[in-house]
Amino acid sequence: MGDSSVRAPGAATDALLSERPRVAGYAEPVTAEPTPESSIPEHVAVVTVTYSPGEYLTRFIQTLEHATSARVTVILADNGSVDGAPEAAAEKYDNVSLLRTGGNIGYGGAINRAVAEVDATAEFVVVANPDVEWGPGSIDQLFAAARRWPRAGSLGPLIHEPDGTVYPSARRVPDLVSGTGHAVLGTVWKKNPWTAAYRQQDEDLSERPVGWLSGSCLLLRRGAFDSIDGFDSRYFMYMEDVDLGDRLGKAGWLNVYVPDAQILHAKGHAAGRDPGAMLPAHHRSAYRFQADRHPHWWQAPLRLALRAGLAARSSVVVRSAKRAERRDNSLGRADAPGRLK
Repeated sequence: MGDSSVRAPGAATDALLSERPRVAGYAEPVTAEPTPESSIPEHVAVVTVTYSPGEYLTRFIQTLEHATSARVTVILADNGSVDGAPEAAAEKYDNVSLLRTGGNIGYGGAINRAVAEVDATAEFVVVANPDVEWGPGSIDQLFAAARRWPRAGSLGPLIHEPDGTVYPSARRVPDLVSGTGHAVLGTVWKKNPWTAAYRQQDEDLSERPVGWLSGSCLLLRRGAFDSIDGFDSRYFMYMEDVDLGDRLGKAGWLNVYVPDAQILHAKGHAAGRDPGAMLPAHHRSAYRFQADRHPHWWQAPLRLALRAGLAARSSVVVRSAKRAERRDNSLGRADAPGRLK
């Protein structure tokens, strides 16, 4: 899912989202064709997981108004917020409902709970982080792409970072070699070939199938999502979107990147608040992902080496993150070093 530097939401992001991306080799900005009304369903459910989301949630709901012409219902799967923001949103907005999960059950498990509340006949459901700010027509552009790609199980937009750069949200599924190369070298040699191949940053900005898409914002075809039993709830946080995209692909579905649809990920959610807890969680998820794909008895030494290596890396980056947190605490910086982005 998304990375986690803290930034206050505000109207200035509207200007950022109105800027259209440039495609390599073209001098003029890419312009999206108007979305055919026939591609837009009458109603769509948008589900998100909240954990004391603060004012980001207000911006999430407000910007939905211009993201789609469909009637929108928002389901807040709350994992134990203490700031009152989900309750306030549910009281203020008629189309917002609050679903208490009973505790912090993780991102994937909470999304599954919320999707289960959606009408089973719905063709699509939107899943997004509560610190997303929607670009004009962004969800409708995803609907239009879904009609162009009938085997698309998931579709994801272009994601702007808070500083205006484009986040590499459409990636290949990491194998053991590329995943290890990225994990070991990604933070010290950012242009190493394994990280470059994994993040696909050199690819043209075009609508295309990819290995997996960032779970910070997805349009999911309900039939595809249900066919693989949704998110794997064993992933408490991180890698659940990689796993989802990989399992969709193996089940014969496509993960389609749709850069005409644009959002901003404000990165104010819970993931970066406690690097001492979140960084180990990310490394545990990375281990689970590879261990699940190397399950045989004769691969036990490989799993053992992988577990030991990731545990050692986790220990190093947690210490580094805590030092950086102490040093930069006055800046409110929450994008912990060592995160396997």
